[in-house]
Formats: sequence, C-alpha cells, structure tokens
Amino acid sequence: MAENTFKLEVITPDRVVLSDDGVVSVTAPGVEGYMGVLANHAPLMSALTVGKLDFRRADGSAGAMAISGGFLEVFENKVTVLAETAELATEIDLERAERAARRAEERLAVHASDVDLQRAQAALQRALNRVNVARGR
Repeated sequence: MAENTFKLEVITPDRVVLSDDGVVSVTAPGVEGYMGVLANHAPLMSALTVGKLDFRRADGSAGAMAISGGFLEVFENKVTVLAETAELATEIDLERAERAARRAEERLAVHASDVDLQRAQAALQRALNRVNVARGR
C-alpha cells in the first residue's frame, strides 16, 4: 500500500461487497451526518444510516454504493463497514429500485390501519437512496 492509501472493506451479512487496499478517501453516511476518512485517520467507530458511501482510489477512479445502516470502524489504516445492505452503484437495478419506491409511496398514501408507517417510510428511504446512487446523485 502506498503511504496515502488505506484498505476499505464493505461487508454485509451475505457477502463482501468491496475489499480494496488502494483507497485514498471515503465519505460515509453517519447517523450524525456525513463523515470523511483519509489515510492515517485516528481510530473511530460510528453508526451508519441509509445513504451513499463514496470512495476514491489512488489511481483516480471513484466508486459509490448505496448502504442502509450498520457500523463503520477506522483502525490501523483500515476502514471496515459492516452494513445491513450495500450495493455498488453499478450493481443497482434502477428499474427495480424505482418500482420499490412507487410501492412504498403507495403504501404511505393509503392511510390504512394495517399499514406499518415506519416500515413503509424506511422502505421508501432505502429505495430512493438506491435510485439516487444508481443515477449518480
């Protein structure tokens, strides 16, 4: 690893989404707001929320992913993200994400007593995040 790089690992219960040791920066959606991490960052642990995780590599390329909750740890020049879900922008099926957003919006519009509002709002937030990440926003 070069002096200004670190390792980024993004792991979900299902798989290792990313393992890259040539990363120079990460921006992640912490529960208190977005946070940035560069090489040789002080140790840190934070809860994450639904949002976009951006990263840049030493070769100038960049990547993004939609994540929904979890934790981020920075320790010994390594960033580990344990996420409930994570998808690289290139993996997101935009049409499917848009359908999920429409379904969640329809559930919220019904106002029926059998609709779990918190669950529908969370589903809408996750779906809109996937749509935005897939569209490069």
